[in-house]
Amino acid sequence: MRQKISELFLNDKVILAFIIANAAIIFAQESGVDQSWLFYLDIFITMVFVVEMIVKHYKYGVKNYWKDAWNRLDGVLVILSLPSLLEIFVPTGINISFILSLRVLRVFKFFRIIKFFPHIDELSKGIKRAIKDSYSVFFGFIIVIFIFALLNCSLFAKAAPEYFGTPLDSIYTVFKLFTVEGWYEIPEVITDYYSASPFIVNIVKLYFSLLLIVGGIIGLSLVNSVFVDAMVSDNNDELNKEVERLHKKIDVLTEKIDELQKK
Repeated sequence: MRQKISELFLNDKVILAFIIANAAIIFAQESGVDQSWLFYLDIFITMVFVVEMIVKHYKYGVKNYWKDAWNRLDGVLVILSLPSLLEIFVPTGINISFILSLRVLRVFKFFRIIKFFPHIDELSKGIKRAIKDSYSVFFGFIIVIFIFALLNCSLFAKAAPEYFGTPLDSIYTVFKLFTVEGWYEIPEVITDYYSASPFIVNIVKLYFSLLLIVGGIIGLSLVNSVFVDAMVSDNNDELNKEVERLHKKIDVLTEKIDELQKK
């Protein structure tokens, strides 16, 4: 009996069903469905996840459990959902409102469904490889944002304080411009401020046009292309190896045909 219960908590299909059910419950609660049975069902599923983590610790050992990346994800998400259990175990009259506000973290439990995606291991390896191969491009892009943010803060803090009033505001605004968001509304605020000087207005328009081209079109496209290329590079490497093996086989067959013809 004990063995069957352990196998139940180790069954991925069973856990997946609980994850989907829990996501549906949280969706209903956040949509305004105020039913006490939903609350207790959410608590029950959270306890199922806690028991699952305990069973896996017993089955694989603490060290082996936390060594596995997917188990680390599961463990962290289960720990984040524990505040939702406090309402049952903490006596009434004790103010734990701050801790109970952490119940919102229970929504992260749905992230556990990621590991059930088809070919997720290959995808995660591709993402890690892409981050590793393109971190220099990301870092360079961040530096460009930082430089233009400080420059714009110095130039346009008075003209558009809501966008460039502080360095942090300026960083956020430059990032918006690089993502082609507000590419014309923001410059218009500045041109309205300098409307008395047509020369400055034209310079501002030219400046923001170049900023959009450098950061939004060239820069962001470069980051995307490097990241995507790094993700699929493993597939290209395998394809190149396969082509190389075929070439070797063709060379061997060609040599044998030549030998036969000589005979």
